[in-house]
Amino acid sequence: MMTWISVAIVAIIVIYFIAQYNGLVKLRNWVQESFSQIDVQLKRRHDLIPNLVETVKGYAKHEKETLNQVVQARNGLVSGTPQQRIEADNQIESALKSIFALAESYPDLKANQNFLSLQEELATTENKVAYSRQLYNKTVKDYNIKRESFPSNIIAKMFGFQREELLTIPEAERDVPKVTF
Repeated sequence: MMTWISVAIVAIIVIYFIAQYNGLVKLRNWVQESFSQIDVQLKRRHDLIPNLVETVKGYAKHEKETLNQVVQARNGLVSGTPQQRIEADNQIESALKSIFALAESYPDLKANQNFLSLQEELATTENKVAYSRQLYNKTVKDYNIKRESFPSNIIAKMFGFQREELLTIPEAERDVPKVTF
């Protein structure tokens, strides 16, 4: 009778450890998938930007510097480490603000259907990028909590589950923008 109880206790412990390990694996994979979703949205933005730039070029040929910055930042999205790609993404956000400010100087451009359509697509994409970043950070948070909580932290340490870093924005972009009329 005592051996059956011992076997049952060992079986419960083994099943518990397996469940904890599988939970950590699932969360680690969700972290990777959620970062992949950011990549998907950045790729979408990457594909839209040349169309926007060409539309703006038609109206503002002498504003090449702004447009070249957008193209240069866009090219940084497709290669590099995740952190380098996030930095390129931040540069694009800044450059896109310049393009939309440029549109203010060209009333015909603001009314152009192609520009309006591309602007709407980019706004939608920006929202999707923001949502993807939020999802990534939430998934990383859940993974890190499970990885650091007892008793799953023992399993995480045994099998080398590493801490994941949250996406952050540069200090300069945390300031509240000034709006003047």
